[in-house]
Amino acid sequence: MTEDKGELLRQSIPVDPLTGLRTPDDPAIDVYLTGTVFLDIIFTGLDSAPVRGTESWARGMGSSPGGIANMATALARLGLRTSLAAAFGDDHYGEYCWDALEQGEGIDLAPSRTVPGWHSPVTVSMAYEGERTMISHGHEPPPEEPAPSCPPRARAAVAALTPGEPAPWIAEAARRGTRIFADVGWDDTGRWDLDSLPDLAHCEAFLPNAQEAMRYTRTSCPRTAAHALAERVPTAVVTLGAEGAYAVDGGTGESAEVPAIDVEAMDTTGAGDVFVAGFVTATLAGWPLADRLAFAGLTAALSVQEFGGSLSAPGWSEIAAWWRHVQQYDDQEPAALRRYAFLDTLLPTTARPWPLRRAVPTIGFGACAR
Repeated sequence: MTEDKGELLRQSIPVDPLTGLRTPDDPAIDVYLTGTVFLDIIFTGLDSAPVRGTESWARGMGSSPGGIANMATALARLGLRTSLAAAFGDDHYGEYCWDALEQGEGIDLAPSRTVPGWHSPVTVSMAYEGERTMISHGHEPPPEEPAPSCPPRARAAVAALTPGEPAPWIAEAARRGTRIFADVGWDDTGRWDLDSLPDLAHCEAFLPNAQEAMRYTRTSCPRTAAHALAERVPTAVVTLGAEGAYAVDGGTGESAEVPAIDVEAMDTTGAGDVFVAGFVTATLAGWPLADRLAFAGLTAALSVQEFGGSLSAPGWSEIAAWWRHVQQYDDQEPAALRRYAFLDTLLPTTARPWPLRRAVPTIGFGACAR
């Protein structure tokens, strides 16, 4: 990274959420991740779903790294020192994603590698009527996993659990003191057996959505499911969609529920990743459970008001602008304002006017800018 780019990056992250907690003996990395990076191409401004046999024109388009890059970007924009292990193709798409993550977001890619002759996976996303449709294409992944068997020392790591497929790096990272936060995808086997997720035993927090939580616990209520999961992990967080999120601390028995912020969703791509990034950030900062939920929900709500996954992840400037904006309403519910009052001591003293709009990178302009 050039000196000029480094200075711009420091200016774009005015808040270190771990200030006062860092010591000389701490690991250099706050959060470690591994997974697949996609090139995301996002079309917006469609009036309806594409119709067979016709041509549809979109009023907006952007491109950005996607997949695991969504969460890596969200963490980096919240001020955490983020390291990513991933395989990148040696095509133009791979070069663009590498540059956008390393130079644009300041993400450490030392554990990552470029694979000669491998084509980068691509996802095309079309957003309309508050929904999205995605088409993805990719070749067989490289035979060697990008995740090292002995991951770098980090405060935390985020893992995606797969039924019946334990990842050796998770146990090794936990053994070395890394705090593991995990989510999970849909169980295509249909078994929904918690015993098929052995890495759950190494996790500090588990963050499924309501349907996943209820299926894994054989319950009909997401809150009941959260309490059942808290018997397996120290902290269980169940996302409730438009209703917000519910969490249980398995050690103390404390529970917290925070309603979702009512926003007009433009594109929900990556919102779950942003929620996890917000919760990880707040947990590492040592905030109370309810504040952690509120912060995670806020970052996710801000992300869906823009399109794209990593494109829409908010930083502290966006959060500060939103907080100052909502306080200007005379009829704002006092209880709602108190819910986010913890932001007062964290945010930059100056913020740009709301709403904010990030510059939209594209492959063509990105190549010219280097």
